[in-house]
Amino acid sequence: MDFTTLEKTAFAEIAGVLRTVRKRESQLEQVHRILQKKFATAETLHDEECDSIRNLLEGKSGKIIGNTSEMRQVSKQVKQIAPSIAVVLIRGNAGTGKEYIARAIHQLSDRSDAPFITLNCESLNDTIANNFETELFGYERGAFTGATSRRLGKAEQANHGTLFLDEVGNLSPTAQRKLLEFIQGQSFSRLGSNIVQHTDVRIMASSGKNLEEMMQQGLFREDLYFRLNIFQINLPDLVQRKTDILLLADHFIAKMNLKYGKKILRLSSPAIDMLLSYHWPGNVRELENCIEHACLVTTDVAINAYDLPPTLQTDVTSGSALLPEGTASLETLLDSYEKEIISEALRRNKGNMSAAGRDLDLSPRVMHYKVNRLGIEVNKS
Repeated sequence: MDFTTLEKTAFAEIAGVLRTVRKRESQLEQVHRILQKKFATAETLHDEECDSIRNLLEGKSGKIIGNTSEMRQVSKQVKQIAPSIAVVLIRGNAGTGKEYIARAIHQLSDRSDAPFITLNCESLNDTIANNFETELFGYERGAFTGATSRRLGKAEQANHGTLFLDEVGNLSPTAQRKLLEFIQGQSFSRLGSNIVQHTDVRIMASSGKNLEEMMQQGLFREDLYFRLNIFQINLPDLVQRKTDILLLADHFIAKMNLKYGKKILRLSSPAIDMLLSYHWPGNVRELENCIEHACLVTTDVAINAYDLPPTLQTDVTSGSALLPEGTASLETLLDSYEKEIISEALRRNKGNMSAAGRDLDLSPRVMHYKVNRLGIEVNKS
């Protein structure tokens, strides 16, 4: 029920009371009860809408976007494993959405109200202030030079919630040993302290590396691998799920509309062709960045092909490049943009050239000339 429906039902109920109840006091009492009930419902709807917007902006919706068989399988696995406390290993290349899937599992679990804490294993180095042990377990004041106050580690921050170890394949042998010890007992001591701390966390990990191959090379511990690989979810590259591209694009447009106060309604036909033809080496993350760029630069209610980043406009391998490879004359560039604008006008008018021409203030003769010269296909539907 939306707010408009709520308003209409409130007026209808009040009108019913005024028609059927004669006593003034009874009328006021019943109208008061109706308004009280409707205001409570409106407040609940408002809170739910705010939560939905907040989750969308923060990527916490818990909703798996995609209709391909691969993503349906991922969605099934997420729902299957979410209620348990089992360790989950999420595999996939960079940008495929491994952290998003981990958050979806967390949101659907009994721990959804508790923290979801990420430890990025790629960002760690050998300095004592930024190594695996200090990040995971924390440290006491004076534990090393520069430790001016106590710092809680990720394990402690995630207590009763979820600890997500992103790109666990980047851990050093020493860090792998420390992690294995922690998983086995979920106990630790902060650096600079002898007091043993206990925590209750659900562990999830991700990797874009071939952990099996790393084991054979002696780069990843076999016992740690089997501890992490209790339940595995594999994410496909975006190029393997092309039918999901427009669903994801619409999701990101809705997100950017909220983030930047825009009112973008759709993608133009040439923009859709360009998105579907591109090879997406950066996967879903690249698509989100692409849509964010387009939402920022467009001045229209639609995202046009020329609003997309230069990497898509000059992608010759896709066969839908708006701009030619390398240098081009001004005339060639103007033709590219003119083709995009006329194609979009034709799409809006369902292939009616006369109507499209009127939108662009072009005579039928000029319209036909430009369509033929630019090689624009006219699809009437």
